[in-house]
Amino acid sequence: MFFNFHSYTNFTASAFKNNKLLLILKKTILLYLVLIPLMVNAQKDRPRNLPGYDYKNLHFGFTIGLNSMDLGFQRSLNNDLIADVIRIEPGFQVGIVSDLRLSENWNFRFLPGISFGQRNLAFYNDTSKVTEMKIESSYLEFPFIFKYRAERLNNFRPYLIGGLNYRYDMAARKEFEEESNVFLKLQPGDLYLELGLGVDAYLQYFKFSTELKLGIGMLNILVNDVAEGYPQYLNSLNGINSFIVMLNFHFE
Repeated sequence: MFFNFHSYTNFTASAFKNNKLLLILKKTILLYLVLIPLMVNAQKDRPRNLPGYDYKNLHFGFTIGLNSMDLGFQRSLNNDLIADVIRIEPGFQVGIVSDLRLSENWNFRFLPGISFGQRNLAFYNDTSKVTEMKIESSYLEFPFIFKYRAERLNNFRPYLIGGLNYRYDMAARKEFEEESNVFLKLQPGDLYLELGLGVDAYLQYFKFSTELKLGIGMLNILVNDVAEGYPQYLNSLNGINSFIVMLNFHFE
């Protein structure tokens, strides 16, 4: 499957135009910008915890977190139906942290795990809602992330992250089931661009990190397979792109 930049920009604009993901992201970033100076001031002249921690070449840990999943749509001009994700549902994820020190400020991280969530998708005509579909996902995740750390400020160290994550949806439907009221199929595999920021907090016995991350699916995951008796739903779309906002807590 080839990546179409024009379609991808349409997907991105669609996903962020009239939904809650951008609002969540803005509020969380603002919270980080407010809290970081407060934490730094609170730590003035205090002794450092784990002074040699950042010089370890390799360390491990685990992560837990919350997520919100969304979809971006490229609408077909040949159909009057409009698709939209009507509710942002909370999900969660767990994983393992493997961290390799590359330099004073750079680390390379592999964080395999599993995440769960769902999207509530509705189709509308000009006057009313036609139907609603609940699409559940259970992802195996294989993220490879670069982490850039700013200078340590007593017991806190802010950082930025970026990388790629291959996700495989174990709950993706192989066959249509009319009683489920889901008349679209999505590809189980997708490659995500992930960007985020966070803060490392050095506690007495371990490091605790709070991290906000955005995942942008880079592939069209819509399967060109018509549900018998319900062709209008597939015909209303030219493509679907996936988006995930995550709030993670790392224990290392």
